[in-house]
Amino acid sequence: MFRDNLEQVESRILAAARRAGRRREDISLIAVSKVFPAVAIREAWGCGVRDFGENYVQEFESKLPDLQDLAGTRFHLIGHLQSNKSRRAAEIFHVIQTVDSQKLARRLNEYGKPIQVMIEVKLSEEGSKTGVSPEEVPSLGEAVRSCPNLVLLGLMTMPPWFANPEDARPYFRRLAGLAACLKLPCLSMGMSNDFEVAIEEGATHIRVGTALFGKRRRQ
Repeated sequence: MFRDNLEQVESRILAAARRAGRRREDISLIAVSKVFPAVAIREAWGCGVRDFGENYVQEFESKLPDLQDLAGTRFHLIGHLQSNKSRRAAEIFHVIQTVDSQKLARRLNEYGKPIQVMIEVKLSEEGSKTGVSPEEVPSLGEAVRSCPNLVLLGLMTMPPWFANPEDARPYFRRLAGLAACLKLPCLSMGMSNDFEVAIEEGATHIRVGTALFGKRRRQ
């Protein structure tokens, strides 16, 4: 089933890239594997997927022993990170997409390992969303860039869920504008229901879970 789902997702990515005049190779597909077991990640890896997104440090930590032999795999933390878990996150993730404070940036930097990060930006009023306000992005960007062990890739956001993907376009467009002002090359935005719109607005990383793995099996 995963291989069939991947083919469908790849077809959607390619169509969106063509509409936007972009190259498929400039868009990274991150398979969101939270809640799913290590065996599901292994199946995806066998189908050629190399980037995976996880929301929780402890959940991913429990899967990691069964994934050590998957060459070329990159694991992205895409969920909120508490500063007291920053050291372990820096140890086990290749990319942390949810830096949302100078304190967290300093904690990650103190670990001493070069790590790629993104700044999470909150563009909606939803209480469940995390991230910094657009106005705070420049100062946090400067703080991250002052940390010698952190490599600032770009910005990440999660807009509200809309039945009509077009309703997410203003959020994606705003994030792209912020990134352009800061001369940041990467934009992590777009999920299963709206990633085509995100690609049209410049997404370089799309986070796709349900369209690849199916409905999440709650633990």
